[in-house]
Amino acid sequence: METLLAGHYQIIKHLGGGGFGQTFLARDNHLPGNPWCVVKQLKPQFNDPEALATAKRLFAREAETLYRLGTHDQIPRLLA
Repeated sequence: METLLAGHYQIIKHLGGGGFGQTFLARDNHLPGNPWCVVKQLKPQFNDPEALATAKRLFAREAETLYRLGTHDQIPRLLA
């Protein structure tokens, strides 16, 4: 499975997913050396506007938490 996501993430492998989205192992083609990364894509499996708003809020909260945790070898670095 090799697909280009968002114009620059070369998807290598599907890692998992659930009701809110999918997670992929990828390479970032826009950074020097094309480093490995994990891409989490919000892709809810429902059409209910209230549930979609909740999914977006939780997704944004997770990204914000990663950002606030800062840099550490054991914490994923937030790219976007």
